[in-house]
Amino acid sequence: MPEASASLDRLRAALPDAGLFAGKTWRFSPHAFPLTQSLYEELRALGDRLWTFQKACNDLYCLSASGRQPAWIADLFDKGKPAALVEFSREKAFRNEVPRILRPDVILTEEGFILSELDSIPGGIGLTAWLNETYADAGVDVLGGPQGMIEGFAGIAPGGDILVSKEAETYRPEMEWLASKTGHRVCDAEGYGSRADKRSEAYRFFELFDLNNIPAVTALQASVLKGEIAITPPFKPFLEEKLWFALFWIRALREYWRRALSDRTFLALQKVIPKTWILDPQPLPPHAELPELGIHDFTELGNFSQKERELVIKASGFSELAWGARSVVIGSDEPQTSWKDAVSRALSNFQTQPHVLQRFHKARLFQHSVYDADSGAVHPFPCRVRLCPYYFAEENKPMLAGALATLCPPDKKILHGMKDAILVPASGAIAG
Repeated sequence: MPEASASLDRLRAALPDAGLFAGKTWRFSPHAFPLTQSLYEELRALGDRLWTFQKACNDLYCLSASGRQPAWIADLFDKGKPAALVEFSREKAFRNEVPRILRPDVILTEEGFILSELDSIPGGIGLTAWLNETYADAGVDVLGGPQGMIEGFAGIAPGGDILVSKEAETYRPEMEWLASKTGHRVCDAEGYGSRADKRSEAYRFFELFDLNNIPAVTALQASVLKGEIAITPPFKPFLEEKLWFALFWIRALREYWRRALSDRTFLALQKVIPKTWILDPQPLPPHAELPELGIHDFTELGNFSQKERELVIKASGFSELAWGARSVVIGSDEPQTSWKDAVSRALSNFQTQPHVLQRFHKARLFQHSVYDADSGAVHPFPCRVRLCPYYFAEENKPMLAGALATLCPPDKKILHGMKDAILVPASGAIAG
């Protein structure tokens, strides 16, 4: 029996009139990206592990803020944040609330996979739902089935509003399409807090660094405290930071992580969370050295050879530079002078915009199929792959509802959506 596939005409015809990403295009493939049975099982288990990790991060910050864990932890995550937002994030009314949608960026490597980051306000939800539905309608087996993503999102702020800011307007078309399937309503975030017809639940699809451009946010926060509206993800900027991967590897916190996660989960996450360091300029004692880097001061990174620079610098969060790979610098791709400047900038911004340093893990090569946009012919496409599985949590149980595969040309080291990339759903599991 021939493998099921989606025709180019079917894919183009199924696109909504407004598209899915404002001003963005991508390449089409007849096939979903195949997942082996072992990778499928690992992705299923990853949801529970990351959900536990996220709750442990929330608890660690709160314990630090209340003096029951070292104060430097909360101080670190509060850097560059408005005092009013920090105070609001610590309200007891939502002490235990965490984001209910998780999307890790999973890079497939020769050894398995590694996480590059964990996103709690991810784009691509509507796109992945559309891909799953469209490919499934063509008979393609997709992870989560045709309705998995739609049903998963429907349980998040059910029947409520999706608040989209102007800063996030690129993603508005996919949210409009998704809302047409789930009964949500898409609203402008900027004036939502003052609207008289607010619904009782809302999904926050805007970043907290953008609050200065959302004048009615104070009224919205007041409604949250009064219990008039429930909003997810909660107003907790500390949960939107990449710094957590660095804290995971700090030896002084190892016992906390083992207790909060369980030994089994802790050891499993050690295999997929990359080694990460906080780019902090404060000096060490003369006899000390930074773990695994063999240097006494982060400024010494600037003198690393190209081979030693298999490292990545990125902004941790609370900035327009912290998403979409805007702040990412891969050391081995940069001339030494540019790399040295990137290190210097990151260190100088520590007090207001912390950055992290991560080990760079090279994605493995795959072969997939791609449609020629003009002729419609199918060609082989060598690529490197980023998988984005989406987990929706209901009653503290994360459900794997689908996964977006971004297939990038092999010369690309930063894997993200681009006009030269193929975007397809992940398939159901196959033997292997």
